[in-house]
Amino acid sequence: MSTEPVPFEVETIVFDLEPERRAVIYPVLDVVRDAMPAGYRLGVYGGMLGWAVPLELLANTDDKQPLVYVSLAAQKHYNSLYLMGLCSFPEKDAAFRFQWDATGRTLNMGNSCVRFKTLADLDLDLIVREVASVSVDDFIANYELLKSRG
Repeated sequence: MSTEPVPFEVETIVFDLEPERRAVIYPVLDVVRDAMPAGYRLGVYGGMLGWAVPLELLANTDDKQPLVYVSLAAQKHYNSLYLMGLCSFPEKDAAFRFQWDATGRTLNMGNSCVRFKTLADLDLDLIVREVASVSVDDFIANYELLKSRG
């Protein structure tokens, strides 16, 4: 799991949030960071906090940008946690949704985006398990497999 320090640009985005938004985002950032498998790099990607496969490991992405695995953003009316492993692995998506339903919480989710306003909206244990479940090597291999299928 990741022990990488939080980069300055990530800290800046978090500290620029209103205190009540920061109080929700920072604990999610910490939990995801602690669960992140080794090899992903924390940074700012597409204006959002995120963990990506460094270009040193995978340079031939479609847009020549690092392949993002998880992103976290404070949107205008809610927060978003993008779990790209879910849209990359359909069986993981189905299992995640099933396990979420068992928590009794309402899942506000798009393709890979879990939307939340408060920490109580999230099942952090389930998110930790999901984040920790895909190694960098597996994420790269799956990306390359999907890319080869067109």
